[in-house]
Amino acid sequence: MTKTCSELFQGMDCTIIGNGNEEVAGLAFRSDEVAPGDMFFCIVGTVVDGHSFAQDAIDRGATSLVAERKVYLADATDVTEVVVSDSRKAMAYASANYYDNPSRAFSLVGITGTNGKTTTTYLVEHIASVAGNRCGVIGTVGNKIAGVMEHAERTTPESPDLQKLFARMRDAGCTVVAMEVSSHALDLRRTWDTDFAVTAFTNLTQDHLDYHHTFDDYFEAKALLFSKDYPARRVISIDGSWGRELLRRCTAAGDEVITTGFDVSAQIHPVEVTYEAARTKAVLEVRGTRIAVEYPLVGRFNVENVMTAFGCALALGIPTQIIAEALATMPAVPGRLERVRPAVDAPVSVYVDYAHTPDALTKAIASIKELSGGRTIVVFGCGGNRDATKRPIMGAAALAADYAVVTSDNPRHEEPDAIIADIVAGMEDAERFTVEPDRRSAIAAAIALARPGDAILVAGKGHEDYQLVGDEVLSFDDRVVAAEELERAFGGACSD
Repeated sequence: MTKTCSELFQGMDCTIIGNGNEEVAGLAFRSDEVAPGDMFFCIVGTVVDGHSFAQDAIDRGATSLVAERKVYLADATDVTEVVVSDSRKAMAYASANYYDNPSRAFSLVGITGTNGKTTTTYLVEHIASVAGNRCGVIGTVGNKIAGVMEHAERTTPESPDLQKLFARMRDAGCTVVAMEVSSHALDLRRTWDTDFAVTAFTNLTQDHLDYHHTFDDYFEAKALLFSKDYPARRVISIDGSWGRELLRRCTAAGDEVITTGFDVSAQIHPVEVTYEAARTKAVLEVRGTRIAVEYPLVGRFNVENVMTAFGCALALGIPTQIIAEALATMPAVPGRLERVRPAVDAPVSVYVDYAHTPDALTKAIASIKELSGGRTIVVFGCGGNRDATKRPIMGAAALAADYAVVTSDNPRHEEPDAIIADIVAGMEDAERFTVEPDRRSAIAAAIALARPGDAILVAGKGHEDYQLVGDEVLSFDDRVVAAEELERAFGGACSD
């Protein structure tokens, strides 16, 4: 597949210096990944400036550069330069053109918010599949193309990788794709020039302030998905003030909006909800009509996710009866309040959840309490080289459980003990928590503390099967480790 420089930037304000008919064999934004004939994008990052790597890209065979300023290089006489005002937007624009605008070939549902994105994308995928669609999923757990799962490096890939992924989904015959859209991706224009059929907002709580710095900036990044740059039908949870502000903006812009939430003014809201150990039964009012639904997900926060997914499905034109039928057969979402199934009969229950924000942790603990007749014990930590301001808030949130074990998460390049010290600074009741930096030992300690009928929540990593310590990627899966520790503690007859 090749395109010329002029074809890639047709319709975009830019200056082409050199041969506009230069054939582009591929797109690259890392000079060490350049192949002969590639176009190299000089991306201005927060740490390094891609313009500094232009010569390296040329040395590796790049025949065209996209830059925000004219690059003067000794060996660039035969290199075509495309000068743009924003190299990130240009990269996204060119990527979409390179792959023939693949997002236009299917109905793309973009879901953003602090919590609930993963579960909601899986719900949308399942509902759309039951309705007869071939589906794709892009997000934190991984990417799925027509049922085939693949590893994902980022929640939302960089634009060349994203458009290539869209093209593969198009070529696989996907008709609906559900995608998590992160605030980083929106701010960094990874989704620029992508066509969405539906955009949805779940909630906004503290996270990523190491990057966005303020809540207002964090919200404005999320709100980009609901701006005129991304025209689509909107689904907005209005239980929080940020959702209500988003609704105000979209209404003023004349957008078609479906509102969801526990607020009775929402177009989709619950009339009654019954929480069971392995299922939830609810009666939802959907635009004035009451619909009974039952699904094998638990917790109040999953009611929120189900309502958002219901709204997305309606926006896609799927009938309410098919949506209700699909919810009844919804499979478990990896690492989202996922119950550990050990090979022994254990008198305590262990659940693993990705909750890594104060709000998500509070909601997960509340859900576990609804499922358990005994005490609730939480094992959790915080990631290194991420928003440190949320650590004491996470510590305070953990005390919603009866007891907490503070441990290491993904420390990355920080000292685990320093991260833990930040967490416990927010925990005032010293008798209700203990510290165990080793994560396996922490899980074992929680199991040892548990009495028959108690429930343990291991939070923070969810589906992840690794732990990031310095530059090492260590094998570690909370679900596997918890099962092993349950078997060690309670050995005996195998369960059904």
